[in-house]
Amino acid sequence: MGKTDSGRIAALERLIQTYQKSYYDGEAEISDAEFDLLWDELASLAPGSPVLTKVGTGSGVLHDGDGFPKARHIIPMGSQDKAANPGSFLAWVKKMNGEENESPKTFLVQYKLDGASLELQYEKGTLKKAVTRGDGITGDEITANARRMGGVPAKLDLPFSGGVRGEVVMTRGVWKEKYACKANCRNAANGIMRRKDGMGCDDLRLIVYDAAASGDDGYFGDEREKIAWLAARGFEPAVTKEFSDPEKIIAYRAEIAGKREKLPVDIDGLVVKDTALDMADLWKTRPERQIAFKFELETAFSILRAVEWSESGATYTPIGVVDPVRLAGTTVQRANLNNPDMIRAMGLKIGSAVSVVKRGEIIPKIEGPAPSGALAEGELKDVEFPVRCGACGTDLVDGGTRLYCPNPLCPKRLHHRLEKWVSVLDIRELGDKLLRQLFDRKRVTRIADLYTLEAAELAGYERMGELSAAKVVRHIRTPRELSLAAFVAGFDLEGVGELIMEKVVNAGFDTLEKLRAASAADIAAVYGLGEITAGVIVQGLKEAAGEMDAVLSSGIAGIAAPPSGGPLRLQGLSFCFTGELASMKRGEAEEKVKSLGGQARSSVVKDLSYLVTNDPQSGTSKNRKARDLGIPVIDEDAFLAILEAGVKKEDGKIPPQGVPS
Repeated sequence: MGKTDSGRIAALERLIQTYQKSYYDGEAEISDAEFDLLWDELASLAPGSPVLTKVGTGSGVLHDGDGFPKARHIIPMGSQDKAANPGSFLAWVKKMNGEENESPKTFLVQYKLDGASLELQYEKGTLKKAVTRGDGITGDEITANARRMGGVPAKLDLPFSGGVRGEVVMTRGVWKEKYACKANCRNAANGIMRRKDGMGCDDLRLIVYDAAASGDDGYFGDEREKIAWLAARGFEPAVTKEFSDPEKIIAYRAEIAGKREKLPVDIDGLVVKDTALDMADLWKTRPERQIAFKFELETAFSILRAVEWSESGATYTPIGVVDPVRLAGTTVQRANLNNPDMIRAMGLKIGSAVSVVKRGEIIPKIEGPAPSGALAEGELKDVEFPVRCGACGTDLVDGGTRLYCPNPLCPKRLHHRLEKWVSVLDIRELGDKLLRQLFDRKRVTRIADLYTLEAAELAGYERMGELSAAKVVRHIRTPRELSLAAFVAGFDLEGVGELIMEKVVNAGFDTLEKLRAASAADIAAVYGLGEITAGVIVQGLKEAAGEMDAVLSSGIAGIAAPPSGGPLRLQGLSFCFTGELASMKRGEAEEKVKSLGGQARSSVVKDLSYLVTNDPQSGTSKNRKARDLGIPVIDEDAFLAILEAGVKKEDGKIPPQGVPS
């Protein structure tokens, strides 16, 4: 193996692990097809790579910070081998039939549903648990939510003990009617099935494709019998057909691909499996006797002419400039390249012929090199990576999946931190232009500097008078108690937002002292976090320690005490505020919600628990959207009643819904 191959293998392994984590957290960063290309290249270069035997990420803990208990699967939920083209599929068929090919096999062919995997666990015919995929061995137990979905029988007509596998989906019709604010049906379904209050789960359905009886390898005669058994029990099996001619499977794939947009649910290919049962194969991390025959993305071929580097805070992100091409109805000339490792893994150079796709039919992305002969390549030159920060001259750090400036005093980084703090505290009176003036004059370079501003000095700035200056200072100095997660997120640790910090806080690191005392290994043990994120948090807390202490010593911004274990807790609830409140400012209301474990949202989204307004009957856009999505619209009195009632930690009950519109 050459040095170049070794580098590409390392880059591919890092990319695959990064994107696996985002996928199993329900926030996929790239499409399945794009992920498959990375997987296939790693499999060809290093078939023995340990990354190819892992599924997702997980810590093995029995309970995570999101509040869902953990449960083990009856049989591991591994990944399938994939074929992205007819050639790869026929190679798999040949392997299944054997070299002599005397008696070709009959294959079961099912729609490959594009949803969220779920295992139903039955004991003597009664549903006991519903477990998400998780890391393939252990997942979240969301039984209460699953009971509300369509296609989930609570009781079977016989004493079956074992697991039933399926995909939680949302129909296109429901998505268009209620959840069009989400990118697609899968994202909407993934979010709803993990809601603590179960709201919206009635809009989901489970379509099943597999079953296994505990301790009984002979419960089903073959895969045909299994599908018939599932249908007879009241489950909804995936659309299934049988073929013995692999060429007809290829033709069937083309037929379904042509009409997939008209199907009631999203699918991204076909699953082809041997009709004969093989329980030993089912137990493998990557079963060999079934394969996902994926659809191909709409692709255009072009020439990479340049790579530009987009700068956000301390991070540099590569953007490819290509010859204009038509793709999904639009002209594309710029396409994402994600990060340095992606460029290296694809072996791209300026002048390379590249394949361009539209991820989710929205964001153009360079998928990889174009097929040989698709386009004549130009003069090839290496892609030049920035080596020094344009703002401070510090040598950049190439971390593979991220290129960034490590200088904690970089002007660009400091200004971005100020912007983040103003955003987290929602100090709307302090606009971007005024903040930039203050920063450029070196009057405000740290967050703590904001709390030393005087109205008299601000009045001398552009477009500022005495009244405006006094208003800005008054709002900056309004005492606020932030949740610990919001406080830390406000210091703009690279790539670490409030949701990530909420996971850390809810895992027990619920004071600043505990956070500062935690090691990277301690943080990495939190379910859903990895070593890289944990390292960023620990290092970021050290770098920002002095600035955090200075802010706290101002006495204006503080950290709310963690819930004492009493009855008040809003974990699992989210609130959006619109209009003026009488008893408190909007920012204060948001911090009360956060300090009790709830979430404050800035907009109305499908999984919002409540929209709070003192004019529930008004025709504002937020009110209309909340009503369209079936979200309760409550007034201030109802909100205060919810604050008072809280959620009992002992039983996890959600408080009354208040006053729905």
